[in-house]
This record gives sequence, C-alpha cells and structure tokens, in this order.
Amino acid sequence: MRKILAAAAIAGSAITTLAIAPAVQAATAASPAVTTASAGSWGKYFSGDGKAYTFGKTFSSHGKVYTKWYGVDRSGGKRGYVWFEYYKGGTWHKFAQGWDGKHSSGWSGHGIKKVYTYTCYGASKFEHCGSKHRIY
Repeated sequence: MRKILAAAAIAGSAITTLAIAPAVQAATAASPAVTTASAGSWGKYFSGDGKAYTFGKTFSSHGKVYTKWYGVDRSGGKRGYVWFEYYKGGTWHKFAQGWDGKHSSGWSGHGIKKVYTYTCYGASKFEHCGSKHRIY
C-alpha cells in the first residue's frame, strides 16, 4: 500500500510540474524586458587586395540607426575607404569615407531599414574593393 501511495505521489508531482511549467513560461514570456535597441558588431571586412580593413558596430535606438566604424591600412601613400549603402524612405543612398593609417568615425540617421558596407584601398575610392556585407 505504501508503494502505491508513494508512486501516486510521485506521479502527481510530476503531472503538477508538467502542468505548471507552461504557465510559468507563458507568464515570463508575457512580460519580457523592455528594450528599444538592437546591436551588432561587424568586420573585419577587407579590401579586394587585403591591404585595408574595416570593422565596427551598428545599432538602433528609438528609430535612429548608429554606426561606429574603425579603419586600418598601411600609413602613407594610398588610402583606405569604407563605403556605406543604406535604404531609407524607399530609396538607396551611398557614401564613402576615407582614411590613411588608423581611423575611427561614425554616422547615424533616422528611418534607415538596411545598411551594407564594403572596403576599398587605392589611389581612388573605387579601387580594389572587397565584397559587400549587410550590417543592419
């Protein structure tokens, strides 16, 4: 008799645990931590000839997208260039920023939906460009 009662008690507690677990999960899922920002680190993205690279972080907060980037190349002579392409307001926009040696900079904008980047190296900002990567 004791064995049957013990088995029933164990089975009852197991069933209760199984019944309560989804309720606890639903309660915690119903009240997640409030967050308005998303973040992502990216890079090292190299130029086509491997002589320059960029890396950084892109995140959004309250509808504004922020990008902080770092560029590295051989100092003197040719320059490194980072290109950014972003989709905003139904159209694509594109710009480049150049550097020589080591450099860091940033930019931001409201209403941006997608951001791509690639790195170039040379006498002009169109030479030795690497592959394009989506960063946001």
